[in-house]
Amino acid sequence: MRIVFMGTPEFSVPSLRALLQSDDTVVGVFTQPDRPKGRGGRVQMSPVKEVALEHHIPVFQPIKIRRDGLEDLQTLAPDLCVTAAFGQILSQAILDVPKIGTVNVHASLLPRHRGAAPVNWAILQDDKTTGVTTMLTDAGIDTGDMLLKREVPISDQDTAGTLLATLSHTGAELLIETIRRLKADDCPREKQDETAMTYDPMLTKEMGAINFTDSTRMLFCRVRAMNPWPCAYVPLAGGALKVWQAQPSRMKTDAAPGTVLAADPKQGLIVATGDGAIELEEIQAPNAKRMSAKAFLLGRSIEAGKPLKEAVL
Repeated sequence: MRIVFMGTPEFSVPSLRALLQSDDTVVGVFTQPDRPKGRGGRVQMSPVKEVALEHHIPVFQPIKIRRDGLEDLQTLAPDLCVTAAFGQILSQAILDVPKIGTVNVHASLLPRHRGAAPVNWAILQDDKTTGVTTMLTDAGIDTGDMLLKREVPISDQDTAGTLLATLSHTGAELLIETIRRLKADDCPREKQDETAMTYDPMLTKEMGAINFTDSTRMLFCRVRAMNPWPCAYVPLAGGALKVWQAQPSRMKTDAAPGTVLAADPKQGLIVATGDGAIELEEIQAPNAKRMSAKAFLLGRSIEAGKPLKEAVL
């Protein structure tokens, strides 16, 4: 079978590699254009493009596939298209090209968590399980008929980054099973229950802001959901104190939310919340390196008894 793969970030790579190891032929790859990244602004290719070039597969990088990619896709004449975090919406004209259709690998248990950041939102909303759904793409946003699903538990140790990595491999396995069953003509197909649908907006940097009036559990989930991007943070006068890791604290307090309860190398950095306290375990001060809070407090001081937002670092 002739397959065209569409994907961009690291999440997409296991699915592409699985296809390359299968009996089918990947005849082309569509991915987002190369873009500048990091402080230096160096232009970098996507992880999917790197893998495609390693295997000498033609790569196409339209700014908008529905405007600039139709002719190239028609020339490739795919039997099936596969998308996995491609990052662009496909028009009906694009969807009409592959003979069988387009299978999408989506990192949630649809119809819950439609949208571009399902893993982050699953953690943010304190879901206990998530998973991967393969679906037949239609002109809507994650609205197509579902094919196969596989559940994955969410642990308190999971961040969006670690969970996404797990789901990327689960998705690759599920994709191969889906294609096998499509070939055998025994793949289930189920319409989504619109009454159970949730749609989550894209992440923004502002969503990383920590509001200590929230409950300890909500804050714990936010820190994990925003890791690695945009990263949870406490706004300070001199910049943002990034919070990479945190844990609920057993410290009892009646202090106002946001008050520093402890700030020393032995106890660490503990802050009052809306219903208790949270320990900020791994932090990054403005213009400084990421490190454990206890290590940071060996050389820098934060005054206990005052709001953390007033700290000068």
